[in-house]
Amino acid sequence: MQLQHSYAALPPTFWSAVEPTPVAAPRLLAWNAALAGALGLDPALEARAAAMFSGNAPPPQARPIAMAYAGHQFGHFVPQLGDGRAILLGEVTDPQGRRFDVQLKGAGPTPFSRNGDGRAAIGPVLREFLVSEAMHALGVPTTRALAAVATGEAVFRDGALPGAVLTRIAASHVRVGTFQFFAAREEHAAVRALVGFVLARHYPALADHDNPPLALLEAVVQAQARLVAAWMQVGFVHGVMNTDNMAVSGETIDYGPCAFLDEYHPAKTFSSIDRRGRYAFGNQPGIAQWNLARLAECLLPLIDADGEQAVAMARAAIEAFAPAYREHWLAGQRRKLGLSTEEDGDEALAQDFLEALQAVEADYTLAYRALSGVARGEQAALPKSPGMDAWLARWRERLGREPGDVAARVAVMDAANPAVIPRNHLVEAALAAAAAGDLAPFEALLAAVRRPFDDGPAQAPFMAPPAPEQRVTHTFCGT
Repeated sequence: MQLQHSYAALPPTFWSAVEPTPVAAPRLLAWNAALAGALGLDPALEARAAAMFSGNAPPPQARPIAMAYAGHQFGHFVPQLGDGRAILLGEVTDPQGRRFDVQLKGAGPTPFSRNGDGRAAIGPVLREFLVSEAMHALGVPTTRALAAVATGEAVFRDGALPGAVLTRIAASHVRVGTFQFFAAREEHAAVRALVGFVLARHYPALADHDNPPLALLEAVVQAQARLVAAWMQVGFVHGVMNTDNMAVSGETIDYGPCAFLDEYHPAKTFSSIDRRGRYAFGNQPGIAQWNLARLAECLLPLIDADGEQAVAMARAAIEAFAPAYREHWLAGQRRKLGLSTEEDGDEALAQDFLEALQAVEADYTLAYRALSGVARGEQAALPKSPGMDAWLARWRERLGREPGDVAARVAVMDAANPAVIPRNHLVEAALAAAAAGDLAPFEALLAAVRRPFDDGPAQAPFMAPPAPEQRVTHTFCGT
């Protein structure tokens, strides 16, 4: 594995050098051969993965560092957070010339650990592996997991749990909180250096813009609008949308207490620490815009020397989020509803379907998937209610004005509406089994979520919603 180190070339205030802490008995739990191939890695690397990606024997070219950042956590600013249990080994370049970070999560304490042990338990490690692969298969921008390695050591949370280390691959690990770390210290030269780094890494076409900080803000706004709209299409609840968990690359990052909707309700939360519903499903677009406003605050001194002018320019950039999000969300909804043309009433039609789902507590994923059968002329596999019946009549009328044949329309719908998601009860069961030493349920679920649009017989066990006694109402962070 050939590693480069563009982030480590930034001044030492951006990071701290740190070595992974060796573990007792590394054992490979999961290896992402498809990702390794896409990155152009040597297939023989798998045989050395347990030692390399536990931190026991990092690649010879590694220059391990922990990144500094700050962040708003549940609306409260913390001036120093940083990689408390994550260590960046370096960067790889794929065959297309794209650069990706290689990071170990759970590789031991760093200078940012704040008295934490720097370790991770097997459950959170395999959750991130599983859900990030599902998101990738669903077409949602995401970090991905290359390897999961058991450490042979226990970590202590509420009790003793088997430990593990995750290898995460990301376009980068620069967060809104990274900018906040320097802006809070009024280190404007560092913020400017970070602007240059992010533009070169993620938005190179904007590097020669006459106002690079403003161009960066505008680009991140658009990337986040696309990302959150994609979350909303598949019923994904991030759980902890703190500014230190928002990547400026536009990828989903930090799969802590994340979950997917079963029955639809915009106020759904799962995170055990989100007691007031700040990060509920329906709040995610608004929170993304709030986070982007915090990024804008960091950039104001660089956008324009005139404070009022800088605020006006930044405000215009932030206000562009809502229409961009609406455009991406509505385009996704049209695909999910089988609409290839655009009419003024489409947004109301899409919103009214959600209201009908909420009224009957219908399963979010299966309800959309059932519309394909209705489009083919089959009996609606949806809960009966006056509201749903009225909506179906409106939708059929709208479909009647669509060009093309039914088969083509259904093909588009089936490619937009997954049959399989990482059902929360199945995820929890798989993680519990893995903690007890049985990886078979994890491996079976991983194989299923990698084919989310396949509704064949082999997928049936992974499609069903939970029975009442199987419902998962709370998920937990891995720290």
